[in-house]
Amino acid sequence: MKRKKSTTNALEIIDAEFFSGKPDRLGELEQARADDAVARKILDLRTRAGLSQRGLARLVGTTASVICRLEDADYEGHSLAMLNRIAAALNRRVEIRFVPLRGGKRAGAGLAPSRA
Repeated sequence: MKRKKSTTNALEIIDAEFFSGKPDRLGELEQARADDAVARKILDLRTRAGLSQRGLARLVGTTASVICRLEDADYEGHSLAMLNRIAAALNRRVEIRFVPLRGGKRAGAGLAPSRA
């Protein structure tokens, strides 16, 4: 019987317990990281512009509670239209990049490329 290596490193323990060998959980983690990155970027741009949530909401044509939700890392309803409105209000533009997942397999591997 092979004995597991013992560790006291909290990150290694969390990884082994919750993520190692669990691709669905790794996908959820990637999505959470993406949602967090969007929320942090909105908050950062707003504060750099010296705006309150209410002030940005006025510029965007929405309410402060919507801005508050968008700045919440747990919020999953970011729409491209809203992100473009926020970007325009802050004299910015939205860029979208497709980057590889951390340690993930390529989705759709073996499928022929679409000819759209």
